Amino acid sequence: MLIETFPNPNPARAYTITHVNPEFTSMCPKTGLPDFGTITVEYLPDAVCLELKSLKYYYLEFRNKGIFYEAITNQILDDLVAACNPHWMKVTSEWTTRGGLHSIIEVEHTRS
Repeated sequence: MLIETFPNPNPARAYTITHVNPEFTSMCPKTGLPDFGTITVEYLPDAVCLELKSLKYYYLEFRNKGIFYEAITNQILDDLVAACNPHWMKVTSEWTTRGGLHSIIEVEHTRS
């Protein structure tokens, strides 16, 4: 899935963009049961910004994919950094409680 972008309307200004998807779903690779979570992407854009419709469809690709929380969070960061080359980006995945455990995974990218 191509993650589309659009030109940053103010590339000379440092500002943070935050996108929250409270309806993210994937599938547990061990049980095949659905996992439900919230994905939050925060980033300091450079030349381009992420386009939301394509981001929504990108997230839907995980719905039937058996993948661990840690792998999802890191893959999202890698894919979004490749799409928009931000100065900085953080992806947080927060998962609903299952078996008494609640998981939060955070990964960051800082361009050097």
